[in-house]
Amino acid sequence: MSDLVVIVYPTEQKAEEMRQRLIKLQTEYLITMNDAVIAVKNEAGTIKLNQLVNTTAIGAASGSFWGLLIGVLFLNPILGVALGAASGALGGALSDFGINDKFMKELAANIQPGNAALFVLIKNMTADKVLKEIKDAGGVVLKTSLDETKEQILRDALAKAAAMPPPSAKSA
Repeated sequence: MSDLVVIVYPTEQKAEEMRQRLIKLQTEYLITMNDAVIAVKNEAGTIKLNQLVNTTAIGAASGSFWGLLIGVLFLNPILGVALGAASGALGGALSDFGINDKFMKELAANIQPGNAALFVLIKNMTADKVLKEIKDAGGVVLKTSLDETKEQILRDALAKAAAMPPPSAKSA
């Protein structure tokens, strides 16, 4: 079973930094993520989702391949590629991978304009090592499907980072 964690950051850049940290931890086999999406609320109140996987592009590439193959069989490969890419892109745009887009937009509507929410769908992780690596990133937990004990540990670790003063520049 996967766990959902949603953490709010003051900027999209901070949320992206955290997502990149988690991707690095995934390459070290400390966490396995099914999805990691950043939702940003602009000043007008609209929500933009920054997906990790672009299903439209994947669908277009896949559709192009199959369209070319079918086009070669029917002696019109160019038409096959065009139709395959169009249908693949449409299919990719309509598919929803990982976390439900409607759910993310509804939840992100609660954040302040300019803030960003990082939605992470975690398949499994080595919790103590992951927490050690992300505890200085700050952020506020908005929602989680973790059990109460794990959720409180996460909240406490992120709160400590938010309470710490930023490092001061050393004079030369």
